[in-house]
Amino acid sequence: MSSFGIVNFGLFCLAVMLLNATPGPDTAYIIGRSVAQGPAAGLVSALGISVGCLFHSVASAFGLTALLATSATAFGIIKLAGGAYLVYLGIRMMLAKPAHPTDAPVPQDIRPLQKIFWQAVVTNILNPKVVLFFLSFFPQFVQVDSDHKTTAFLILGTTFVLMSTAWNSGTAFLAGTLARRAGRNPQIKVWLERTVGAAFVALGLKLALTKN
Repeated sequence: MSSFGIVNFGLFCLAVMLLNATPGPDTAYIIGRSVAQGPAAGLVSALGISVGCLFHSVASAFGLTALLATSATAFGIIKLAGGAYLVYLGIRMMLAKPAHPTDAPVPQDIRPLQKIFWQAVVTNILNPKVVLFFLSFFPQFVQVDSDHKTTAFLILGTTFVLMSTAWNSGTAFLAGTLARRAGRNPQIKVWLERTVGAAFVALGLKLALTKN
């Protein structure tokens, strides 16, 4: 991957895997649809979220490339700011307190699959936290002086989308049993969040102390 200007690709994949394993709004939406309407609805939700992530990947690739194409210094500043954000995000996740479990029933509303798909797309695209995450996360794995920044961003974005789609699709099929229980178990949720939080802190510090 170094020929495309990508660094620490294995670490990128590990971080994406840990991120997907952490219960969040996207996971909650997929589980909710799967439990309320079956695996097909959950799978459609997962695909909609993947389309939203693909949009963010392309937007960040061309947006960051256009903004930073003529300035390696600006790109370095973006990487440092992104690393600091990852450290901040990681610390928040590590310090998060367990939520009280709920046994509230999932609303049994039936929606057309097409509507479920587009709701998932719009929900993901309009989430400002997702935008901020993409802009801070991806630059950490691209060489500052690379001549192939756009290609690097697109490869990372495609990898992110493929891994997320695989994970979310599995979640959709398991939502009625294991995934639902894990999402409602505060101890499992806290353990996952602290694991990912520690990984983000380590990643942010590593990137702040090294030059690519």
